[in-house]
Amino acid sequence: MGNNSKGIHVRKASGELEIFDIEKLKQSLHKAGGNEELIANITSDIKDWIQDGISTKKLYSQAFKLLNRKNRLNALRYKLKQALYELGPSGYPFEHFMGEIYRRWGYNVEVGKVIEGSCISHEMDVIATNQRNQIFLECKYSSHQGKYVSIHVPLYVKARVDDIIIRRENTPEYSGLNFSGGVISNTRFSPDSIAYSKCYNLSLLGWDYPTGNGLKEIMEREKIFPITILHELTKKQISILLELGLVTCKQLKENLKSLDELNLSKNMLKKLREDLENIDFY
Repeated sequence: MGNNSKGIHVRKASGELEIFDIEKLKQSLHKAGGNEELIANITSDIKDWIQDGISTKKLYSQAFKLLNRKNRLNALRYKLKQALYELGPSGYPFEHFMGEIYRRWGYNVEVGKVIEGSCISHEMDVIATNQRNQIFLECKYSSHQGKYVSIHVPLYVKARVDDIIIRRENTPEYSGLNFSGGVISNTRFSPDSIAYSKCYNLSLLGWDYPTGNGLKEIMEREKIFPITILHELTKKQISILLELGLVTCKQLKENLKSLDELNLSKNMLKKLREDLENIDFY
């Protein structure tokens, strides 16, 4: 430890080492809503605490603890990325979470539906339809940071979507619709995945892709957050709510009666209700 963080390395989820950048930490705290005084206090504490070679996961965890002590609502927002990784272990809740985002955009949404292509049938994770467009989306969820969506994913998604489009373009029921496909992930995309998808007009949506309009920006702009952002809840309690079909804070806020299933203490229930009430201020 020590009060000098210069030359300190942090280990990323991919295993790579990089120089600890205090400005990145300041920016993440600022985006979480922290004011200058709060940011200065936390970064000062981190400088005294950090050790060479520490993982970014542990660094994030420590910053979160410090932020949570000082401002619970800022801490909720700071946890946004980790919250997506906690939607697992299956990708099913992530598919429904993405469905809620497309509903917010005015689409009719179907999740996990088997549909016929020209040659074979296909299970699509999310089908989003409005008056003009129908989008077939494959969701690639991972509970581990540092993973990338490799080129084989857009390759097989393109083939599947093409088979579906061939059939639907010749079906009167879908006359007038424009069809397209895409891949959504809570991680990142390999350079080959991005290059191929641009070439063949597949949409990609990841945590920070496209730049400035990735999942992070969309969630903050649309004010749609997974229930895993509510750090007071245990994994078991989260699992119960997910099984009830509640994947977003908005859904939980509109179905407060479901909290009865969790056997929460009065104090915990009060905190949770307060968080759900205030989370809309983001």
